Amino acid sequence: MKRIWWIPLSVLLLSGCVPSVSDEAEVLNTEEQAAETAIIPSMQLDDRYYRTLLPYKQSATRGAIVNRLNSRYDIQEAESGLLRLSQRQFSPDDYYFQEGQKITSEDASAWLSRNSKENPLGLNPADPRNDKQKADGDRPPAEILAHIVEQNYLVKTDKETIRLGGVSIGLALNSIYYNSIDEVSYEETIPHAQVEKEGKRLAGEIIKRLREKEGMKDVPIAVGLFKQNSRGAIAPGTYFAYGVAPGGEAAVANWTPVKEEYIIFPTSGTGDKYRDVDTSFRNFKMDVEEYFSNFTSVIGTGFYQDDQLRKLEIDIPIQFYGSAELIGFTQYLTGLVLEHFPENIEVEVSVTSTNGPEALVLRKVGQTEPIVHIYD
Repeated sequence: MKRIWWIPLSVLLLSGCVPSVSDEAEVLNTEEQAAETAIIPSMQLDDRYYRTLLPYKQSATRGAIVNRLNSRYDIQEAESGLLRLSQRQFSPDDYYFQEGQKITSEDASAWLSRNSKENPLGLNPADPRNDKQKADGDRPPAEILAHIVEQNYLVKTDKETIRLGGVSIGLALNSIYYNSIDEVSYEETIPHAQVEKEGKRLAGEIIKRLREKEGMKDVPIAVGLFKQNSRGAIAPGTYFAYGVAPGGEAAVANWTPVKEEYIIFPTSGTGDKYRDVDTSFRNFKMDVEEYFSNFTSVIGTGFYQDDQLRKLEIDIPIQFYGSAELIGFTQYLTGLVLEHFPENIEVEVSVTSTNGPEALVLRKVGQTEPIVHIYD
C-alpha cells in the first residue's frame, strides 16, 4: 500500500521537506455502509489538527454559507472557530474529521427560512404582517438564524471499522439584520441578550431534530453560538457560547461562555489588554513606513482568547515588484518582528501585491528564528 501524505501546500513551501511518516495510511470501512471504505492519512501535522477521512466528503449545506453570512471573514471563522471549540469535546488524538453529513440541503433550506403554514419547519420568526401593514411599509421581525454549520467526528470501533462518534453544530446568528422594503434597504441592530436567548432556544430545537435522524440518538452533540460581524467589517465575528448535549439527551446540559475576539490594529480601543500590543504595532508600522514608503498600508488582526493575545496576523500590500527590493524588504521585516513583538505570541506577516502572495514571515510562540519564505 502506498503512503498517503495529507500536507497543505503551505507546509511544503515553508519547510522545504516532507516530514517523516512512521505508519502506513489505514483503509477502513464505515459502519453505516460497510461497502464504503475510507482512508485515514497516517500523518497528523500537530495536535491542533484533525486527521481527515479520504475521499473527502463535502457537507450538503456547504454552498449555502456563502449566501447566508456577511463576509468571507465570517465564513472562515464560523468553520475554523467551530473546529477549535470541538477539540474541547472531541480530541484530535481520538477522533477523525468529516464535514457534516446529517443535515441535508432540504433540511437547511427549510430550517433557515421563516416559519409559516407552508414551511412549519422554519426556525426564523414568522412574518405576522397583513397586506395593509406590508403596504404601509411595516417591517417584519428580524431574522436571527443565518446559517448552520455541521461537523462530524468519527472514531474507530475496531481495526476495520469507523463510526460516528460525535457531531458539532455551529449556529451563525445575526447581530445586524439587513433587509429591504420596496427596494429601500435598512438594517436593524439586534441586542446581544436577544441573540443569545434565541440562539440557545434554536440550539435545543435543532438538537431535537437531529436526535430523530438515523444513528443520532446516542451521539454527543456539541453546539457553538456564533455572532456575525457587520457587513464591511474586516474582522470576523466570534463564538460566544458553547455547550454539549450528551448522548441520548435532547438539550444542552450546560452553556459555557467563550471569550474570543478579533481586534484590528492600530486600534482606538483604550483597554489595558490592547495597549501594549497596539504600541508595539504602531512602532512596527512606523519603522516600515520610514524605510519603505511605496506601499498601501499595514493592518494587523489580533486574535484574543480569555483576554490574552494568541496570534497577530499582519498584512502588507506592496506596490514595488523588483526581486532585490522584495528580498531587502522581507529581511527588514524579519528583523522588525523580532524587535517589536514578544516571543509569547505567534506573529505572521504576509506581503502581497496585485500578483498575489510575495513573502511570508512566521514567528511561532517561543521561536527565536522566524520561518521566512519568498514566493517565486
